[in-house]
Amino acid sequence: MKMSRMFMPTLREVPAEAVIASHRLLLRAGMIRKLGNGLFTYLPLGLRSFRKVETIIREEMDAAGALEFKPSVVVPGEIWRESGRWETMGAGMLRIKNRVDQELVVSPTAEEAFTAILRAEVSSYKQLPVAVYQINTKYRDEIRPRYGLMRAREFTMKDAYSFHTDDDSLDETYQAMGAAYRRIFARCGLSVIPVSADSGAMGGTGSEEFMVESEVGDNNLILCPSCGYAANDEKAACAPDPITDGPGSVPATAAVTPIKTPDVRTIDELCDFLKTTSKRFIKTLIYRAVNCELDLSGAPGCATLERIVPGNAAAWYPEAFFAVCIRGDLDVNEVKLAANLKASEVVLASDHDVERLTGAPVGFAGPVGLDALPVLADSSVSDMHDAVTGALAADLHYEHVEPGRDFTPWLTADVRTVVAGDKCPVCQAEFYSKKGNELGHIFKLGYKYTKSMNMLYLDENGKQQHPTMGCYGIGVDRTLASVIEEHHDDDGIIWPMSVAPFQVVIVPIKYEGAMQEAADRLYGELASSGIEVLLDDRSERPGVKFKDMDLIGIPVRIVVGDKNLPNVEVKLRREKDAALVPLDKAAAQVAGIVRSEISAEAGTAS
Repeated sequence: MKMSRMFMPTLREVPAEAVIASHRLLLRAGMIRKLGNGLFTYLPLGLRSFRKVETIIREEMDAAGALEFKPSVVVPGEIWRESGRWETMGAGMLRIKNRVDQELVVSPTAEEAFTAILRAEVSSYKQLPVAVYQINTKYRDEIRPRYGLMRAREFTMKDAYSFHTDDDSLDETYQAMGAAYRRIFARCGLSVIPVSADSGAMGGTGSEEFMVESEVGDNNLILCPSCGYAANDEKAACAPDPITDGPGSVPATAAVTPIKTPDVRTIDELCDFLKTTSKRFIKTLIYRAVNCELDLSGAPGCATLERIVPGNAAAWYPEAFFAVCIRGDLDVNEVKLAANLKASEVVLASDHDVERLTGAPVGFAGPVGLDALPVLADSSVSDMHDAVTGALAADLHYEHVEPGRDFTPWLTADVRTVVAGDKCPVCQAEFYSKKGNELGHIFKLGYKYTKSMNMLYLDENGKQQHPTMGCYGIGVDRTLASVIEEHHDDDGIIWPMSVAPFQVVIVPIKYEGAMQEAADRLYGELASSGIEVLLDDRSERPGVKFKDMDLIGIPVRIVVGDKNLPNVEVKLRREKDAALVPLDKAAAQVAGIVRSEISAEAGTAS
């Protein structure tokens, strides 16, 4: 390709809207342009790199035995109603109607579509396992799209799904996909951190995210410096703390005692009032859970709740309230809480609901004598002794509370937010944390979709069974942006060879006379040997050409100048120094560099 035919509108100024390196450089290098809020157009140079990322993903998916499909982006709303996610996906899902009033969805994800496709075709265990994938457009109506391609409203994802007759088969594919993901990101030149993660709205059990470190990351990673434990803070667990005693030597047989606490509501105020620490308090928060799907039969306060599936213990409750207890110095992790309640969302109850359900003003809730709500206790509460709690009355607290004696939780679970300084559950070393962005996520979905959408096959005994399912996603645009985040300097992008829009650029000081002849010769020799080469044949000053080439980041630059001929200057973008190479040997030497770099990147991935 010659630059005179390339559409590459580079910018000298940094756009005000761009706050991260990838967004700035993609705009400045003329690779993308904003069409609307959260909506971007790939220009020719950017699209070439985007296609390179797609190709790497496609090659690794094919090598892992997955088969590529191309479903429509707009899908029937009825399959989302079947799965139950029509109600639970919220405002982020774009719902539309066509001219005959049919409900449609602009796909934010594709579990429903692939389950619907495969249930119509798979009827026997002999057809399983099967793994399928797409690389397709998605739309999620983000409240606040930002950071360019990192969080756009329309984006491209690779989604793979697998269907199995048993958990062993699912685990085999899950592990194979994890290995493929590691190869994909290594081939793209990315340093990823695989972490344990929450499955979120997708559902399921086993889940692993592939993160890249980022100062503006949406995720907080909890990492162990000793044993390598790594988890998103939505999933991270920690070692139990030592048993938390009260301030004195009060025996566990001491009776619960009410104490007057006028106008004392917060933990800090209680600490000052009682001259003690927050670790002594059991903090009780009232949460409203939306779309719970669990067995609440017999739970306190749940007899009057609306159940969408009457007679079924694990019914769907559009709304339910819970008292959540946790040690006073800790915070509730709402993602963990929602996972334990199998809810699409949990939010703190309104002041009105708190007073209605506890009979006390906000700040005086506690688990002792609370009969109107199920009590969910964090595991930290089980290790407390001689605690203080709200007493379900204004200006009143209890002291000498013993968990297990004075109240029995309906459920005890890990719902604390783990932070740096907490101890690793594996080796007891202290955690540290980093900010990260998610590039890929793999799930063991189990039967969530195959049961709700009634996908069936006949097993070896002729019995109908639901297959178990896995899900494996990668954000293509976000992966491309992350490559730039990791590979750039003050002058521009430094593309790895595997995803560079062109592998080599030839820059004649002037495109005329002997320099033009030498440049054309190199261009022809490199192109005929299969190298992706760009020739800067513009009538621009050399400084402008060099600035542009540093900005767009092509890995190898050949400078043709009349002072050096019959030698040319060969320079790698990531290095400071250049080398003079005879013109008649330059094409072969540069082709060798390109192939060596690609081989090295592939070797890193193996």
